[in-house]
Amino acid sequence: MEAFFISLGVVAVSEIGDKTQLLALLLAARFQKPWPIIAGIFAATVFNHAIAGALGGWIATTIDPVYLKWGLGVLFIGMGLWALVPDKLDDEDARIAHSTSNAGIFWITTVSFFIAEIGDKTQIATAALAARLDSVVLVVAGTTAGMLLADVPAVYIGRFATEKLQSPWVRYVAAAIFVGMGLFTILAM
Repeated sequence: MEAFFISLGVVAVSEIGDKTQLLALLLAARFQKPWPIIAGIFAATVFNHAIAGALGGWIATTIDPVYLKWGLGVLFIGMGLWALVPDKLDDEDARIAHSTSNAGIFWITTVSFFIAEIGDKTQIATAALAARLDSVVLVVAGTTAGMLLADVPAVYIGRFATEKLQSPWVRYVAAAIFVGMGLFTILAM
């Protein structure tokens, strides 16, 4: 369960103020129907993080432990520095969210979130955590729960959350967690 709780905490904190959280706010403001949005966030996150977790698990079995230790440590520290940079919603994400196509809210959310998560720090964190911790399944479950923990309230509190969740101290906490994990990985393995 350690892998689950570490993954949950890392992603929940790093997701605050992230572009996918902004996307959740945008979708909630646009459609004002929380359940299909939450279901879409869940589906996209499970699929995206399962791919990332499988990749991280594969990396852990194929790379020499010494190189893996240093690579993961540097990767976590890099993600910590990346967490200091505030995210802004991309124009393409906004275009998808404001689409007037006949696709359901669920599919708009699922596709938007899946695309927004590609190469995002939470996806990279999932791969790194899966490479570092024992269970890919628990890591994916934890990162998915962390995404939901951060994004579901955003769906419900809408625009009010934008001002409250963008404060710089949240990015500093996320950065400190990633840097701490990087240093721990390098020094403890």
